[in-house]
Amino acid sequence: MSAPVAIPSPPAPVAAPIPSEDQIARKFDNCVADLLVNAGLGFGVGVVASVLIFRRRGWPVALSTGFGAGVAYSNCNYSLNPYVLPGTKILPSTNRS
Repeated sequence: MSAPVAIPSPPAPVAAPIPSEDQIARKFDNCVADLLVNAGLGFGVGVVASVLIFRRRGWPVALSTGFGAGVAYSNCNYSLNPYVLPGTKILPSTNRS
């Protein structure tokens, strides 16, 4: 009997770094999508509350839409500015050329 032969695996592909403008563009796209979703959900909740509870007044719609937009703004602020989060420590890059 012969010993099994180990076949070397190919090296893992190295991922190219994502340019900073693409990272900002992705974060901004996520912020816009989050704004649309949260404001839309707030609008829907406001319409339901206005019809069922507040006898067709307009302020629940405006208030809940504003709450949704405010949550989206806060999430976007945390995404674009990590220094805002308590306990977040930003380490310097280790690029040594």
